[in-house]
Amino acid sequence: MTADAPRMPLRAAPEERIRLRVGTWPVAPGQSVWATCRVRGKDGSATELVRKGRWLCNEGPNSIWEIELGRFRRGDSVEYTVLGSDAEGGDCSSEQFAFSVGPKLLLALLWHQHQPLYAPHHAGPGPAILRQPWARLHALRDYLGMAALAAEQPALHLTINLSPVLLLQLDGYVAHTMTDAALELTRKPAEQLDAEERRQLLASFFDAHWHNQIERHPRYAELFARHAAEKPFSAQDLRDLQMWFNLAWFSSELRRGELRLPTGKVASVRRFVEQGAGFSHQDVLEMIAEQEAVMEAVVPLHAELQRRGQIEVSTTPKYHPILPLLVDTDRATLDRAGTWLPERFAHPEDAHAQVRAAVADYTRRFGVPPRGMWPAEGAVADFVVPIFAEHGVRWLASDRGVLARSGKWGYAVDDPDVACQPYRAEAAGTELTVFFRDTQLADAIGFSYQHYADPARAARHWLTDLKERLASRVSGEDRVVTVALDGENPWGGYVDDGRSFLRALYAECVAEPQIETVTFSEYLDGNAARDLAPHPVAGLERVHELFNGSWADESGSAPGVDLGTWIGEEEENRAWNLLGALRRALSDAGLTPEAAPEAFEALYAAEGSDWFWWYGTDQDSGHDDEFDALFRAHVMAAYRLAGLSVPAEVRRRIVPRSVPWSFAEKAHEMPAESRLHVRTNCPGVLRYRVDDGGERRQTLLPTGGAMAGVQRFETVMGPMPSGARVLAFRFECGRPGCVSETCAQGEQRVVVLPASSRSPDLQQ
Repeated sequence: MTADAPRMPLRAAPEERIRLRVGTWPVAPGQSVWATCRVRGKDGSATELVRKGRWLCNEGPNSIWEIELGRFRRGDSVEYTVLGSDAEGGDCSSEQFAFSVGPKLLLALLWHQHQPLYAPHHAGPGPAILRQPWARLHALRDYLGMAALAAEQPALHLTINLSPVLLLQLDGYVAHTMTDAALELTRKPAEQLDAEERRQLLASFFDAHWHNQIERHPRYAELFARHAAEKPFSAQDLRDLQMWFNLAWFSSELRRGELRLPTGKVASVRRFVEQGAGFSHQDVLEMIAEQEAVMEAVVPLHAELQRRGQIEVSTTPKYHPILPLLVDTDRATLDRAGTWLPERFAHPEDAHAQVRAAVADYTRRFGVPPRGMWPAEGAVADFVVPIFAEHGVRWLASDRGVLARSGKWGYAVDDPDVACQPYRAEAAGTELTVFFRDTQLADAIGFSYQHYADPARAARHWLTDLKERLASRVSGEDRVVTVALDGENPWGGYVDDGRSFLRALYAECVAEPQIETVTFSEYLDGNAARDLAPHPVAGLERVHELFNGSWADESGSAPGVDLGTWIGEEEENRAWNLLGALRRALSDAGLTPEAAPEAFEALYAAEGSDWFWWYGTDQDSGHDDEFDALFRAHVMAAYRLAGLSVPAEVRRRIVPRSVPWSFAEKAHEMPAESRLHVRTNCPGVLRYRVDDGGERRQTLLPTGGAMAGVQRFETVMGPMPSGARVLAFRFECGRPGCVSETCAQGEQRVVVLPASSRSPDLQQ
């Protein structure tokens, strides 16, 4: 019982069997060891206990004893003293030790839901046409479904982050002030589709996960095989495709049953799934009405769960910008060879505007201001702390990689006591709390567990990692592990939209006595009803020199998180320079947000992180040219809404023209100066040759997901050599056990490169 001996446990889980291991010296007969305990219950009761020790063995000069103290209830405080005696009547005792009984680790889980603005601002008649349908389609599967899934476990507490620009688009759908091309192709009677509309429908309505969204539905799989074989479609085939493209995106809850919505409506598409084929146009219209009911209920359901105290709804600066880059691009960390900073963009007033607008939007929707934010991509810096704090934001969440690079020497994030606590960030006389997520736990859900055959086993594996790596190693303080990740894109890779996994995970978290789920504000404010103590910001350890970084470590850069994903490459810098030129043009014209609000809204939309994410070689969506066009459309809209002429440079492509090729959209020819994007839903290898040249090999890499709709595999070929005539290739599927005729047959494909003049790189 020397002073330097470790004293364990410091905290015990409810009903956990507590045993003390005690060493005595020297080894001698006639010794005995015991412990006296005082147990104080949370109801004020006190119990005295005496527990005798049991000799186990001798180890060298020491005798080893075990004292079983027993099991205790949540809220108990246990004080104990270890005593001993020998055969000669000598005795000794330790000092008094104590431990509390409760969860060993608190878990703050955050799902981030976001889509960028897919249409430029316009003042014309009719609804705005969103260029991508992802806000609508993810609403059907994820935005309502994820909240409804949490509601099934009332003891589960978590946080859902809804970006304002996402909700803006859901509002537009419900109010019929926004639509998208796919929805309009769905809405139009199949018999009335012209040749171009039929082509567009067949090219885009198989934009879903082959194995998890298409092949599981017999009629959808039949239509996919028919299209892959390039067979003609009847009007009925087209109508069934109109239905199944949409039905496949509804959550499993809505396909198999019904949900009673807080709006008073009941949503379900089970009758259509059971019908399977032979749909009428009236069926299509009724299915679209179900979509509107779902989108209308997203905010009310989140608001209801927040009022109950089960979830916390957080938000993001309005158009999802990388806030430190708006404040000053010259302060970005670039550590990848061959990158450089663009012309300086430094507009902290835009950063304030984005945060201010998010707070106002949230307050209008939920009746109270937001307590916390997930900054876009978890990007923070010490110099943005005052911007959030001045608008009433009390907490932020970021990545532990940022904590690792903060301070003069960094923080030892491999130590659970360092990583599993929030910190007080101070700057310019303001302060707020920053939580740093555990990257390993988040990435396991986002990228690993969809490959497990048994979802329950995957959930147990996740919780075991949390307990063994973190919960069993933290001190007796109230520690909290943050797990924040994309709440929409991972689920397409899971067999049943991730529902079996999430239900198993939630059940495991609720049942595990070592873990307690909390919202972020619940951790800070406490919750007496759940025996959770408050942790005010003043009592938190301070994080010094909060690093200017995000969750992402740019591919090819030096180890450690940075902002290089959004700045530093030629394409990214060209986009930043276009933003800077627009900002100067507005200033030179004497325009302000008050004088030209619509022009500045278009500017703010162009500041979103999403466009910059897909520029450069470090990320690829398979739709990079479409995101480029969207970014420049926002910039052009700002000029037009300000009454200014659009510079020619804004019309010029930043991303080279690309031609998509997939089994659902086969390109048969392409300009030689273009690139061919080959996309599949399975991993594999592409073997190809140009004209009579030798065969080459390229591995398809995972891509897409965030903002790109469907996770896929992709490779890019081109531009082709001058004078090239034919590109021939075949795909070898690498998915274990794949039996899909579509991708496993290895048939050779041919794309012709006609001799033609270089296509213009100007794009209206």
